[in-house]
Amino acid sequence: MKKAILYLDDSGTRHPDRKPSHNPRSRPDFFALGGIIINEEDKADAEAQIDELVHRWPEIGSKPLHSYEIRHRCKNFAWLAIDDDKANRFLTDLQQTVTKLPVTGIACVIDRPGYNARYEEKYRHERWRLCKTAFCIVVERAMKAVMANDERVLRVYVERSSREDEQTLKSYYTHLKAEGLPFDGSTSRRYAPLPKEAFTRLYEFAVKTKQSRLMQVADLFLWPMCQGGYDQTHRAYRSLIESGQLIDTRLRPEEKAERGIKYSCFDTVSHST
Repeated sequence: MKKAILYLDDSGTRHPDRKPSHNPRSRPDFFALGGIIINEEDKADAEAQIDELVHRWPEIGSKPLHSYEIRHRCKNFAWLAIDDDKANRFLTDLQQTVTKLPVTGIACVIDRPGYNARYEEKYRHERWRLCKTAFCIVVERAMKAVMANDERVLRVYVERSSREDEQTLKSYYTHLKAEGLPFDGSTSRRYAPLPKEAFTRLYEFAVKTKQSRLMQVADLFLWPMCQGGYDQTHRAYRSLIESGQLIDTRLRPEEKAERGIKYSCFDTVSHST
């Protein structure tokens, strides 16, 4: 039985009522779950390529490749702030390595102001936590990708977090596997949702630490996919588009609404293209 693996990371605040720590007008305010899909037989090769990158840069040591620290040149990657030439060489090497990996980027990104504008008045405190929406959507779209490939089953790996959050995500997985999507069928029909029986192809749910090489890659992919919802000229997002590694690049235009990266509640967002 052939298997595919979905590595899921999260970014942003999952609670609808949580106030952002920044002015949402100065930079995007979102919650996202996403990462990469990889066929199980490609896993060892992809991990080896990341290991080789780390070996080329002894400054990394045993520290994980963390998108935030790399972008901000802080903490374990503060050495990037010392020498611009070395930083540029590392970032080029990282980009060239990542964009050759046999993976597919996929995500669900929810604009929090847009979500609240749509649901706050109607549902108030009965609104879902944003992770429930994002988890169900991204796993379902990963299932569509897997089934379109060669009828593989799907492992779902999430990054280690708090015990409460891990159990919450596992409950979403268990419900999907047993009951299918929790959305209103009449309003979600335009997205061609998978039937309940399709989710019997969910094979395993597991938690992975940041030491997992492919969980690190999921982290590196998620931030650019989030930024792409607001600015399609974003450099890191364009790099993944041009490498053909995002699910959207492998779909016909008419398929993207049903199977592509989901940008939810972006009605009021002004996109840069």
